[in-house]
Amino acid sequence: MNGDHPYSLQLESRVRCPFCESPSTKVCDSRPGEGGASIRRRRECEDCEKRFTTFERIEKTRRLVVVKRDDTRVPFDGERILRGVQAACGKRPIAEDAKVALVQRIEDELHREFDREIPSDEIGRRVTRALRELDQIAYIRYASEYQQFRSVDDIAEAVDELRQRPPTLPNQEPLFGED
Repeated sequence: MNGDHPYSLQLESRVRCPFCESPSTKVCDSRPGEGGASIRRRRECEDCEKRFTTFERIEKTRRLVVVKRDDTRVPFDGERILRGVQAACGKRPIAEDAKVALVQRIEDELHREFDREIPSDEIGRRVTRALRELDQIAYIRYASEYQQFRSVDDIAEAVDELRQRPPTLPNQEPLFGED
């Protein structure tokens, strides 16, 4: 693969058995793992006949840069998104796994869709949209920072919009290009 590609895949020519170190292993079963972010392979050693599991993941090698509102540039950091999501969720009854999955989904989308630079507004829009589907209170908390609400009227307007247009159901596509 060339160096400009955002992902690199490094495979060993032979997977060694973790029990006897034999290079003679065969794949018994393959399936997507971790929500499609990896491939889970069930293998069997042809020498000792023990079974084991391996995971193949695509390594992200390209560094993305976030272009902030003041036109400064900082390295992309998914942990910053997670901290913002955790802050917005506060003490809401939302599993940590759901927050991490939300951030991972957004991060994967960004790596697929952007080559080098991402406007911070785009990240904010995606996080806001995802939080709107996850939890309405977390959505309002995050939106108040991202959209820089200046008054209670701004918050009331966002709540009214939620009431008029409730979050979409999972796997439901928006109609007429709605966001």
